[in-house]
Amino acid sequence: MNKCRIGLLVAALCLFPTSSWAQKKPAKPAAEEKADKPGDAPGEDDKKEGAAGEGAAGAEGGEAGEAPEEVPGGEGVPGAEGSEGLEDICKIDPAACPTLDMNKEAARPLKEQIYAVQQLFALRVRRFELQPYWSISLNDQFVSHPAPGLAINYYITNVLAVGINGNYYRPFNTDNKFNAVVRRAARVGVPLNEYDWGAALNFTYVPAYGKFAGFGDFIFHYDAYVVGGVGALSTRPIPVIDPDNRNFEYEPKLAFNAGIGLRIFFNRWFAAILEVRDYIYNEKLENLQGGDELEAQGIDPLDKSHWTDETRITNNVQAQIGVSIFIPFSFDYRLPK
Repeated sequence: MNKCRIGLLVAALCLFPTSSWAQKKPAKPAAEEKADKPGDAPGEDDKKEGAAGEGAAGAEGGEAGEAPEEVPGGEGVPGAEGSEGLEDICKIDPAACPTLDMNKEAARPLKEQIYAVQQLFALRVRRFELQPYWSISLNDQFVSHPAPGLAINYYITNVLAVGINGNYYRPFNTDNKFNAVVRRAARVGVPLNEYDWGAALNFTYVPAYGKFAGFGDFIFHYDAYVVGGVGALSTRPIPVIDPDNRNFEYEPKLAFNAGIGLRIFFNRWFAAILEVRDYIYNEKLENLQGGDELEAQGIDPLDKSHWTDETRITNNVQAQIGVSIFIPFSFDYRLPK
């Protein structure tokens, strides 16, 4: 009896290590299951796995112990060898059936180009810009020089333009009435000048552009630019010291200009502009000595060579308000390939 018990204990100890280290067999892929011979009975391990799981792999809503359902068609399992996944999609939902050849699409090279910056709202390159505007003087408290003007620019690049502009002042020069009152009452006068016309060749550079929200609902695009050039400005002194004897003629003078501007777009070809520009030139001023003082010095008051006294560098700072029209009205973006 004791020998039987000892034999059973030895047998149990021999079998325990092998059972404790045994591993379950991995589930066979669908392709291997298909490759099995018809009629092969599933092994004991497969039965245990089917009973322990909540359903075969890929079966939806399967209960414990149920065998996996075979997909109709047999060859529609995605990822299986020889499967035709697109055909199954077409069978299930013909409306979602792709019309592309996925093999050809997958073989196409990738174009790794990402445009991280939004396209410009309005391109300026190779377009003409017309700028009709109205200008008012800002730095002369004795006389004002308002004038209509027109600028024409051609953009060589998207940020650089060359153009011309012109102003017509003659009918709009205004002498402050306060000047006449002071001259009569205190017999004090200052040299004044009036303008006839101005013209210049300009270069424009656009260093910044962007957009902002206006009125809570609208997005406005803008750009800021700097402009500079050289041209001529026709001016003459206003006779205030000896108006009875003196009469000046307009003379063109070399003038340089520099300024900054802001342009706000309402669409891709129409914008409003606000610009401040300084026209710098060498101005002739009236001689402060009147006719009586010249006669006392033995000088003829009608001698024109004594009507002007000195020249002085003068700044005509003016604000220009107008619109900007780009021609042609439309344009096409040319993206790199």
